[in-house]
Amino acid sequence: MHRCIALALLGKGRVAPNPMVGAVLVYEGRIIGEGYHQYYGQAHAEVNCLNSVLPQDRHLIVKSTLYVSLEPCAHFGKTPPCSNLIIENNIPTVVIGCRDPFEQVNGKGIEKLKAAGIEVILGVLEEECIALNIRFFTFYTKKRPYVILKWAQTGDGFIGKTSGSQLKISNIYSDRLVHRWRSEEAAILVGKNTAKNDDPSLNVRLWKGKDPVRLVIDKRLELSLDLRMLNGQQRTVVFNYERTELVGNVSYYRLQEANDLVEQILAACYELKLQSVLVEGGGSLLQSFIDSGFWDEAYIITNKTLMGYNGVKAPRLNESAKLLKEESLKEDMIQHYSKQ
Repeated sequence: MHRCIALALLGKGRVAPNPMVGAVLVYEGRIIGEGYHQYYGQAHAEVNCLNSVLPQDRHLIVKSTLYVSLEPCAHFGKTPPCSNLIIENNIPTVVIGCRDPFEQVNGKGIEKLKAAGIEVILGVLEEECIALNIRFFTFYTKKRPYVILKWAQTGDGFIGKTSGSQLKISNIYSDRLVHRWRSEEAAILVGKNTAKNDDPSLNVRLWKGKDPVRLVIDKRLELSLDLRMLNGQQRTVVFNYERTELVGNVSYYRLQEANDLVEQILAACYELKLQSVLVEGGGSLLQSFIDSGFWDEAYIITNKTLMGYNGVKAPRLNESAKLLKEESLKEDMIQHYSKQ
């Protein structure tokens, strides 16, 4: 199962909104086949695993045990059900890391295998297998996207100038890392002031991967159409209080004028099938997510040599936030937190 997880991770950033899945076929302690879900819309892990079995080993399939990190699917989506494939190949035993929370699966794959007389062992490295696809699980169990916060701050705790002019904080190495993070999430969110003052592209030009969906909050639709955010080169959603409309590659999504802005945005992301959101907005937007409790991870980049800016104060995480990792990229210290 550890090998399944390692294989599954090879699909990171390329299979969403599907989960990352790895599969290993074992005969008497020897791996005779392995595979993982490589690209969204293409073959699942079980298919690639069975296809990898060498001709001289194919007769061993009916005597082997299949290990898979997530419950095999039981429905027709972009590909046929993997549970059917397992049954057709007469695999006698299947070891599953965890159940699939997706409504069209969620136990149905396991039931189908058992009904066919296959021995099913469930819950091996279950916590690790759930953690592997925590975005997928959060989306389907909590009905909201997985939320990652990110900001860069000076050594004395400021994220920008009071004048609104741009303050470059992180170095070129951290910038590349940020673009990698972007490539791993479904969407990226900023507020009106960040869009106006920084005019960001919010793409992954410094990393190889898929550009996230750009999300911006512009309540009264005051942003200039000349901004990079609204150039239509990337799918973009503008959250506002005025209208719902599709203009080329830019969607205007109307929210209600209420105090639950964060909850409304997360509900909209769920409706738009965006499983994760990287919040890169200004201090007030980031703090609103922290104060509402709707966040899961946070990345803080601190330039330890940049001091003396009496500007916009950086957000503050709750005292209960757990530091997962800390590393340095030259003058930048990067801290990775989880909510609990």
